Amino acid sequence: MRRTALLVSATLLTGLLPFAVAGPASGADDPAPVPVDNFEGEIPFANPPAEGIFTWGSDTDDPPTLELAARDDAPQGEKVLSGTYDISGYGGFTHDFAFDKPAHDWSASKGIRFWWDGRNNGKKVNFELKDGGANGEASELWTTSFTDDWTGWKQLEIPFTDFTYRTDYQPVGGIDQILGLTEMWGYALTLPVGGADQFAMDGVELYGKADQALRANVVTDAAVHPVKEGRSAAVKITVATTGSAPIDEPVTVAYETAGGTGESGKDYTPVQGELTFPAGTASGTSRTVTVATLRDKAGENAETVPLKLTVTGAKAPAENPQVVIDAHGLPYLDAKLPVKKRVADLLSRMSLAEKAGQMTQAERGALTAPGDIASYDLGSLLSGGGSTPTPNTPEAWAKMIDGFQLRAQATRFQIPLIYGVDAVHGHNNLVGATIMPHNIGIGATRDPQVAYEAGKVTAAEVRATGIPWDFAPCLCVTRDERWGRTYESFGEDPALVESMETVIQGLQGAPSGKDLKRNDKVLATAKHFVADGGTEYGSSTTGTYTIDQGITKVTRQELEAVHLAPYQDAVDRGVGTVMPSYSSLDILGDSEGPVKMHADAAMINGVLKDRMGFDGFVISDWQAIDQIPGDYASDVRTSVNAGLDMIMVPYAYKDFHKTLSDEVTAGRISGKRIDDAVSRILTQKFKLGLFEKPYADTSGASAIGSAKHRAVAREAAAESQVLLKNAGGVLPLKKSQKVYVAGSNADDIGNQAGGWTITWQGSSGKITDGTTILEGMRKAGSAVTYSKDASAPTDGHDVGVVVVGETPYAEGIGDVGNGNDLAFSAADRAAVDKVCGAMKCAVLIVSGRPQLVGDQLGDIDALVASWLPGTEGDGVADVLYGKRAFTGQLPLTWPKSEAQLPINVGDASYDPQFPYGWGLTTLTSVPGGGTSALKALAVAAAVAEKAGSETAGRAIVTKARLLVQQKMGQTITAASAKPFADADHLLLTGRYGQAVAKLTAAYRAV
Repeated sequence: MRRTALLVSATLLTGLLPFAVAGPASGADDPAPVPVDNFEGEIPFANPPAEGIFTWGSDTDDPPTLELAARDDAPQGEKVLSGTYDISGYGGFTHDFAFDKPAHDWSASKGIRFWWDGRNNGKKVNFELKDGGANGEASELWTTSFTDDWTGWKQLEIPFTDFTYRTDYQPVGGIDQILGLTEMWGYALTLPVGGADQFAMDGVELYGKADQALRANVVTDAAVHPVKEGRSAAVKITVATTGSAPIDEPVTVAYETAGGTGESGKDYTPVQGELTFPAGTASGTSRTVTVATLRDKAGENAETVPLKLTVTGAKAPAENPQVVIDAHGLPYLDAKLPVKKRVADLLSRMSLAEKAGQMTQAERGALTAPGDIASYDLGSLLSGGGSTPTPNTPEAWAKMIDGFQLRAQATRFQIPLIYGVDAVHGHNNLVGATIMPHNIGIGATRDPQVAYEAGKVTAAEVRATGIPWDFAPCLCVTRDERWGRTYESFGEDPALVESMETVIQGLQGAPSGKDLKRNDKVLATAKHFVADGGTEYGSSTTGTYTIDQGITKVTRQELEAVHLAPYQDAVDRGVGTVMPSYSSLDILGDSEGPVKMHADAAMINGVLKDRMGFDGFVISDWQAIDQIPGDYASDVRTSVNAGLDMIMVPYAYKDFHKTLSDEVTAGRISGKRIDDAVSRILTQKFKLGLFEKPYADTSGASAIGSAKHRAVAREAAAESQVLLKNAGGVLPLKKSQKVYVAGSNADDIGNQAGGWTITWQGSSGKITDGTTILEGMRKAGSAVTYSKDASAPTDGHDVGVVVVGETPYAEGIGDVGNGNDLAFSAADRAAVDKVCGAMKCAVLIVSGRPQLVGDQLGDIDALVASWLPGTEGDGVADVLYGKRAFTGQLPLTWPKSEAQLPINVGDASYDPQFPYGWGLTTLTSVPGGGTSALKALAVAAAVAEKAGSETAGRAIVTKARLLVQQKMGQTITAASAKPFADADHLLLTGRYGQAVAKLTAAYRAV
């Protein structure tokens, strides 16, 4: 169809959309339209702070694909913006104006219009404006929507008066709830979910002349006003205009207290009246309505008193405000009573719907309305990886979470939310937080105190932003380096994982839970129960994953010895929550085959809760019950009956709440099971002190990213460095040396921090505050030349340092075979070849798992496993320049080739590049004395073992290890590697005498 015919068709079909009209509907005296986007290439695809169009989504699959496509039927110009999408969570695209330029003034126009190529799919598309604030990502959001129920091009006109304040999410918690239009930062479209489709749009522009009579609106300061019984609540009512001009006509607001659960005359004094804002009143002018509550002597649950507003001459608020008379005088509110009694009292008062709400956890960005928190009695919200407020600051986090908690105060019993995040190596969602080394690096330190201190700093920074719950630590025992979550593990040896569980006390404090009320402690989560680190390569059925979320096949003995052992220790340490694994467990010989862990009642109810005595609550993983075979009702029934207490249903909280209630009503889930689950959840909320202090205590916010906290991360980074090779004593470097630095990871804070940093997958570049390895070296050394690709001349330098390795990834996205391998990139190989071919060199590998060095090892003088050290590159520089000695040890076996995988300590066949526990030192003196020294150490080790002296035993075995390593050098054979690795496992299990015996065997095998 020719373009002119299309325009005519669009005009004829205008009446099919409630707010959409074609050009002729505009007034004859209207000004010329103001172009915003013509999609001819004038606006690039670019991310903030530059001006541009960019995509976003809830995970890596949800952002749409976009292109500027030439089309003969383009309504304006030659090209249109077109794209495809298949969104499961949420996704769309944004046009932000440049942050370094003034915002745009749209106040002279009537509205915004654009062409849309209708697919007649009946789906709703949300259109959003960005008003005021610091920039396009820190603005106030105003939204409307249209339904795609026609075919072909149509011009949609949306008056600015059709936009409503977005109530489910505001980047900065909202600004003034006034669509000012004088500082506009762009627009965004949220595309439909639930199936693959495509779209095209063209010609975004402002149209018409502002209609002053339609611009006034009335807003309130809050939707919920909690007040103690007998006191008065003040509700502020404000008149505002689009464009911020004074109102042209009078605005009246009639108000009256009506409805709700409070009884007029008994619980509150009714009020009724009218406020008048005369013509000429300035935008932003406020009046206050006071509602007085009445005191009686009876204990009561919370009661609501809605304030009904009837507005004339302006748009009414999106929802009427309500005063909430706080619950009072009930036993569960008495902080002096034992937690068990408080739980029993509260539970006895709750309805099934309220109990189902406590078992429901939603993603904060998925709330369709903030009032849903009270409507569904939600027990919990979370931020998935990268789900952050804008701006991403401690203040914005606290304000956002306090806003959610305020909504929970509108429920009968005012049960506070418990908000959770994945703070897996520091408060890693927050820009500027202290980012610790990932767990694999913490395991390399072999220092339980480092793990404890890391947990302590993480807890303090997380709680200071209003968050009381951390989905960490991961207690997985990683058995195959091809797994994309390898770096989330402390290592391949369950004894090593157990030794690092001091992190739980760093997070929670005392095992009794008595410290959880503190403003620097959080509830910890042991994950992923159980055996997620043992999944078999090629067994995953999740998308293109190869190993993550796959099947773990083990004998019952292997399960107990390798994967279950860390969880008993976590339970003994009082861990508050446990999260099951996505993976399936296949216990060989039991004839049951693979069972999804979220459905495994024998493991969750039988082993974790009954045998181990776990008394916290079990939280599901993200949408994980959807992977259980069967329909949705079956998924809910099976998982809850298997022992799950709270279900993470990010986008399906309404369906889950109803389905859970229906299953209980039908008798397929017992009331006893529900009461057990809710009791467990409430217990932790009481222990956290949330009933007394639901809102953020930000008194510790000044310590976030502080020098004191970064010093802890710096020490952890230094201790995590593992010196694998040091021919000729290249390390430590001398300050007098001229150092040539190259490689992709030398000067990249994002690569250095890895996945789960600011966003779920992490990203390269300057994504947060910190010190890169290069910056740390420049501060520690003297003459440093940097050339990322080693293209700068190499002559005139004493030594080279090449920093190579991986770029960020998380979970199955990082699985080997899913677009990843264990080899250096071509650029990294080239940099190593050039630098190491020109001078003595040290190669640092920044990665979440071992990398295959292969034939380059012989050309490398010094080799360091730097893991993912986090934001404190100074810690790496400390050991490079000898401020601290290298003391780290391999937390997992370093293979020679991928064909060897999986390879682990204890294997019958064991011939690695570097064995588990390997780690050279740059201490000034390494123990000597050969076999005679080892004999003496064996005697001392036996004495320490008998006395149960861990400190002495570790010191004795460490001396023996360093002595043996000095002889082994780079002549590591299968005969020496196996007893060497076994010795480190024996050390961690307290068998010091046997450990020295194994090291002696390794010495003799050289």
